Amino acid sequence: MEIRMEELLQATIDEGGSDLHIRALMPPKLRVHGELLPLSDESLSEADAAALVREIANDEQMAEIERNGGADFALAHPDGTRFRVSVFKERRRYGAVLRQIPNKLMSMEQLGLPPVVREILFRPRGLILVTGPTGSGKSTTLASMIDVINRERNVHIVTIEDPIEFYHTSKNSLVTQREIGDDVPSFAEAIRRALRQDPDVILVGEMRDLETIAAAITAAETGHLVFGTLHTTGAAETIDRIVDAFTMNQQAQIRTQLAAGLQAVISQILLPRRGQDGKIRGRVAAFEIMTTTDAIRSRIRDNKTNMIKSDMQTGAKFGMTTLDASLTDLFKQGLITYQELITKSQDPDSIVTKLRKEGYGS
Repeated sequence: MEIRMEELLQATIDEGGSDLHIRALMPPKLRVHGELLPLSDESLSEADAAALVREIANDEQMAEIERNGGADFALAHPDGTRFRVSVFKERRRYGAVLRQIPNKLMSMEQLGLPPVVREILFRPRGLILVTGPTGSGKSTTLASMIDVINRERNVHIVTIEDPIEFYHTSKNSLVTQREIGDDVPSFAEAIRRALRQDPDVILVGEMRDLETIAAAITAAETGHLVFGTLHTTGAAETIDRIVDAFTMNQQAQIRTQLAAGLQAVISQILLPRRGQDGKIRGRVAAFEIMTTTDAIRSRIRDNKTNMIKSDMQTGAKFGMTTLDASLTDLFKQGLITYQELITKSQDPDSIVTKLRKEGYGS
């Protein structure tokens, strides 16, 4: 199969694909609006897949693939569109997934984030977590939030990413962007070094291990506004995930630190957006927003995270919303189907009961 990576990247851009999948013995596939679609009827041979990988990976990256079984890096298309690349070996064959990074930042309003999130960005210190499964738009949300700070505050922002996805030009703020591997060896080391660089805001692309989580909490505790991501869904689950990363004899102290320093947890998932004609028209995000009130700080400190959900349900005046409330709102607006509402909700039985009382059917 005679095909070049540049052609596949162009097709990804033209079709509005979020991800391009390259796999031996399969045709190239695009993820469009959440669904995987083949770009060709013809499968790639093992040699084709290897050749496509070698088009985009340099000698150092190829060596890393052979040594570790994979490599992650960023790639730019000639038209300026950037991709986050993950190359890997599977059954001794080469494969790759290239995620298109939007080259235009979306505003918080376009993303559907409520006004309370903007208010949080102007707090002087603390920890703000953006969570959700892979591909839920966390990076896009964070980039939008950093852009607001960059435009409206006069501070030093340090971002630590693997790889850098959105490039930020310094505006009212000074922005320093560091990439794991090229600029600094690890997230934890980058956070420690950032603390000596007079930062006001630190973005940690991924809190993937205990050392990074501990460093981020310390940075937030010492007077910085810290943004981080976790692959969790829901505020209570996120807090439990952080606490459980530590040993039993450390957990009480971590709960105390989180109770004092956590400002907000923003969880999100992406769903197919339905047009009035029922056809898919892109993606729409559902959000769960938790801001820390005195009641929620007590729940965290006292290891009663199972009660946070009820605090959020009664915390609308603080700008809080549960994921199920957000999903229900999207359904009532006609943006998602009943099936999507029920399958993505955390308590579908309660939603069904409530909708029936309000006269909604399936």
